[in-house]
Order: sequence, then C-alpha cells, then structure tokens
Amino acid sequence: MRMNLPNILAFSRLAMAPLLLWLLAGRDSSLLQGIHESWLDYFAALVFVLASVTDFFDGYIARMFNQITALGKIIDPLADKMLTLAAFLGLVVLQRADVWAIFLILSREFFITGLRVVAVGEGKEISSSMAGKVKTVSQMFAIGFLTMNWPGGETLLWIAVAITLYSGYEYIREYAKG
Repeated sequence: MRMNLPNILAFSRLAMAPLLLWLLAGRDSSLLQGIHESWLDYFAALVFVLASVTDFFDGYIARMFNQITALGKIIDPLADKMLTLAAFLGLVVLQRADVWAIFLILSREFFITGLRVVAVGEGKEISSSMAGKVKTVSQMFAIGFLTMNWPGGETLLWIAVAITLYSGYEYIREYAKG
C-alpha cells in the first residue's frame, strides 16, 4: 500500500477524532484536571478546525493531482464520520447538544452509508450531492458553535438536522432512479 498526501491527511483526521472526543467528554481525566473548561473548549475547537481543514485539503489534492485511491475512498468518509461522531458524542456528554438531534443525524449517516454499500454491490455509485456538501458545512458550523458554547449553537444544530435529513432524501432518490 503506497501512501499519498490525501490519504495521510485522512489518517491524521482518524487520529484527531479520539483526541477530540477526549477533550470534550474526558474532562474528568486526571490529565485534564486543573485546565479551565474554556481552554478545553479552545483546544477541542482547534482540533476540530485542523481536522476539518484536512478534510478539505485531502479531497482537493486528490482531485487536483489525480491521487484518488481505493484506500482514500474508504478512509476519507470513515474519518469524516469518526470526527463528527466524536464531536457529537462529546457535545451530548457536555449536555450542549440535543440527543434527539444527534440521533437523527447519526441515523441518517448510518443509513446512507449502508445504502451506498448496497449500491456498490449492485454496480451503482451514488456520488456526493451539493446538499451533502452543504450538510457537512452546516454540521461543522453547529459543532464549532456548540464546542465553543456560543449562543445560537442549538439553532444551528437543528438547521443541520434539517439539511442532513434532506440530503439523505436526495441520496435515496438518486438510488431509486437506478
């Protein structure tokens, strides 16, 4: 297996996901004792922003320099899902995110991932839509606001839920077309 820069960036995102979860949900850890909550929010936000930047660049570099690989097609979406899962679980633990909103988002993610696997088994490929890209950005904004405990985070989360469910509908519609 030959590694290229996009895959290295995706693997770095995989590594940042548990760090993000620890910074959000592991605040009772002895290693984090004595660090003020606001600093833990800053560190968690920094990790999330760095991981989000790697998400942008791994896709950009892969497309621009024709470095799309089979490994990248697996690792990139896995890293995305692990990062958002870590963020949302941590935010639920901190009681900053509504558990029902997170349930809806994660249920959609699992369902669409399963649908894509079925589609590949049938020789179909369901590509990302613009709604899927908007979904990702809306979730990133919601996670950022909730991580920093800024006003409006809960509203952004519910907007992200609506966009997430709509983009899921688009995937189902594209699959059904054949």
